[in-house]
Amino acid sequence: MNKLQNFRKNFNPTSIPLRKEMLTLSEEILKKNDFPTTKNEKWKYTRLGKLSRLSLEKSKDTSTIKKSSEKISEEAITIEIINGFVNTISDLPKGLIIKSLKDCSKKELAFLGENIHLENEVFHCLNSLYIQDGIYIEIEKDTKLKEEIHIVYNNLSINTFNPTRLYINSKSFSEANIVELFKSDGAENSFVNPVNEAVIHENAKLSITKIQNEEGNNFHIGSDTIYQKKDSFFKCNTITLKGQFIRNNIYVNINGTNCETHLNGAYLMDGKQHVDNQTKIDHFTPNCESHELYKGILDEKATAIFNGKVIVHPDAQKINAFQSNANVLISDDANVNSKPELEIYADDVKCSHGSTTGQLDENAIYYLRSRGISKRKAQAIVSQAFIKDVFSHIDSESSLSYIFKTLEKQHNWEFLD
Repeated sequence: MNKLQNFRKNFNPTSIPLRKEMLTLSEEILKKNDFPTTKNEKWKYTRLGKLSRLSLEKSKDTSTIKKSSEKISEEAITIEIINGFVNTISDLPKGLIIKSLKDCSKKELAFLGENIHLENEVFHCLNSLYIQDGIYIEIEKDTKLKEEIHIVYNNLSINTFNPTRLYINSKSFSEANIVELFKSDGAENSFVNPVNEAVIHENAKLSITKIQNEEGNNFHIGSDTIYQKKDSFFKCNTITLKGQFIRNNIYVNINGTNCETHLNGAYLMDGKQHVDNQTKIDHFTPNCESHELYKGILDEKATAIFNGKVIVHPDAQKINAFQSNANVLISDDANVNSKPELEIYADDVKCSHGSTTGQLDENAIYYLRSRGISKRKAQAIVSQAFIKDVFSHIDSESSLSYIFKTLEKQHNWEFLD
């Protein structure tokens, strides 16, 4: 029995009636694979040894738990998920459907996994086979939501596996802003495995802001697969404020002309925290543009990985694709591995990528210290200036407020207009 088979020996199959072919294929892939090792290029700098040695149980239904998790805003449409189970869904406006997967019809469940790649993706397969609960969201045609949708994931468990699924169907000419907050109140040695899937139809706009603020010694490996159709707009902001082990995978398939895609990320890590951001954008059709901006600040013995790949396929002419990753190391013991990639198979494109890693501007710190500001405070001011342009892409005022308050608490930052 290899490590992966031993790892899942205590998990019971999902009770949600998902497509049989997806479940069968997931089981076949898990049987013939093990945990990825550093010999796998996508996992070269992220080791899974500690995760593979955990002895986990599947989390039990927490629908009876009355605990109310921290909210980002009282005015948003809020979904609360505790230990992988949907706990509450607030009242919904016209034009919006939100359901627990347990309440979905077979027709709705049939959409799940249509665009998610399973081959060699053991964490997609684990999620598919053992998913406990999740959310189905449908924004109806021509619906432009004024309220934000906030999904609060709160992990309270010890030694458990918490897989969840989110499916988003953004119909034509719809607009929605979704915020995901990941927290862990008292959790230890648990594994959170969210898998998200979104289909953005013609002329639809979808924005997702993902905030990770997870305490304790826990593992988070999540994936987002996005399918864009003609004239659609997608933005994802991934903000990692705290987490002992976090891996974010974002796959965007652009399958219609005149699409626009924005991926932004900020990560602020210290201690022995580890964050790994993997992005892949496939341009299959012409006249589209994509922009990626990821910035990180690392202190003490923190580590970060950025691996961003943009593929421009042969028929995708007149593509504008830009990718940038910049990092600041405050400590000599912090470490970053950055690998932006472009694969271009078309000849009429504008594409660029770049990566920089360095230390804070010593001249700026000297200038501030010469005016009576402490070294630590000066570092905070310069760090804030460095990463602020990522925050400028966040449309959600309530999310920005939460992020700023958290950084003030964790790093003594002071945000000034």
